[in-house]
Amino acid sequence: VVAREAQKTQDIAAQGPKENKFVSKGVTIRLDTIAGDLENPWGIAFLPGGDMIFTERSGKLWRVNAKKQKAQIMGVPPVLDESQGGLLDVILHPKFAENKFIYLTYSKFRDSSGVKLSTTAVFRAKLENDQLVDGKDIFVALPYTQTRYHYGSRMVFDRNGFMFLSVGERGKQDEMPQDLSKGCGKIHRIYDDGRIPADNPFVNTPGAVGSIWSYGHRNPQGLAVHPVTGEIFEHEHGPRGGDELNWIQKGKNYGWPVVSYGTHYDGRSFTDNTQKDGIENPLTYWVPSIAPCGMTFVTSDKYKGWKNELLVGSLRFKYITKVKLDGKKVESQEPILQNLGRMRCVVQGPDGYLYVAIEEPGYIFRLMPE
Repeated sequence: VVAREAQKTQDIAAQGPKENKFVSKGVTIRLDTIAGDLENPWGIAFLPGGDMIFTERSGKLWRVNAKKQKAQIMGVPPVLDESQGGLLDVILHPKFAENKFIYLTYSKFRDSSGVKLSTTAVFRAKLENDQLVDGKDIFVALPYTQTRYHYGSRMVFDRNGFMFLSVGERGKQDEMPQDLSKGCGKIHRIYDDGRIPADNPFVNTPGAVGSIWSYGHRNPQGLAVHPVTGEIFEHEHGPRGGDELNWIQKGKNYGWPVVSYGTHYDGRSFTDNTQKDGIENPLTYWVPSIAPCGMTFVTSDKYKGWKNELLVGSLRFKYITKVKLDGKKVESQEPILQNLGRMRCVVQGPDGYLYVAIEEPGYIFRLMPE
């Protein structure tokens, strides 16, 4: 079965856009191939002129123009391309047209007595032609660890120009997510240059990391700003089951590992609690795990009936989950683009079209409604 599914994914990706069609409640989607023959595309952003830029986890940053010609952007910081680490998300400053700032998240590493340690970092640089210049890290999550997974690593700017970024707990569930003195297992809020806002919830808490906005997270790989309310939504990987969709609020605890709807990968339970006083409940959760990665709200009118709905990529089941919200209540869900590939990123471009990045094999598609 696994072999058949893998072959089906490869066949879909190889057919060409005119032959690849998916139907969702009356909307027929055709795939337009933007880039192929990729390794592990992870993050996507768009330049003012319409060019796309995207990351590959191996440490490469690319620009793709309207003719689908690809050029590598140089000046990327060294990354630890091991397991889940590497070059991860990419976004532009809200005023990129004026300041040319681009932001990358990546697995930063250092040597400690012969042992290689790593963590999640945010790198800011100016984009000049196809070169990053004046680059520097504006955020580094502490502590460094030996693990090579759960980096989290999504970024968004809210309406007020604050950056929100996600950091996974690095597999240290008993040490990181509930400890405010550690930066892992958290959602952080910073200024565009890395400074910490004075109204962050734990700025005046002794020993706490001032950039923390919320805590108790496992491995958050999706962040999105609601197009109407401006609120921050997040999704994160649970263990075996228990993936969550959350509404992120200032100073709140989201429970990991005190509460969870999941179990250990061998089936053992690590907590009997799915709810607890003082801990925020997810808006929805997924059992079995869909392995969510990438998320965006649809604001375009190009997809009939989709406006303001939330799209969540699934690595495990190789589709997008289309989530309809009624306020903070999940009204319905629908899997779309089934068996296309491991969904790593889903974004809406300035042209109003949706774009998805898949891996194994690595492609970026534009979703063209018919």
